Amino acid sequence: MKAVITVIGKDSVGILAKVSSACAEAGVNIVEVTQSVLQDMFAMIMLVQIDKDALGMDALREKLDRVGERTNTKIHVMHEDIFNSMHRI
Repeated sequence: MKAVITVIGKDSVGILAKVSSACAEAGVNIVEVTQSVLQDMFAMIMLVQIDKDALGMDALREKLDRVGERTNTKIHVMHEDIFNSMHRI
């Protein structure tokens, strides 16, 4: 299954590295990533592939919540189908 991970917060060194490391540890493959720094704000969107051998969605959310606490960012994980439904016109 695919999921969308969004990361928003004040820019600091290592946010991308910490989020991608957490994904790798969870067995989650990053398919696409885009990031921007607007003044001092960091914004990133990742499309990831979560295989059946990887952590479940709830465990991944908990893992990334801990990363968010360490990086002072807000991280959301959403199933791709839900994301697409929310953004369909």
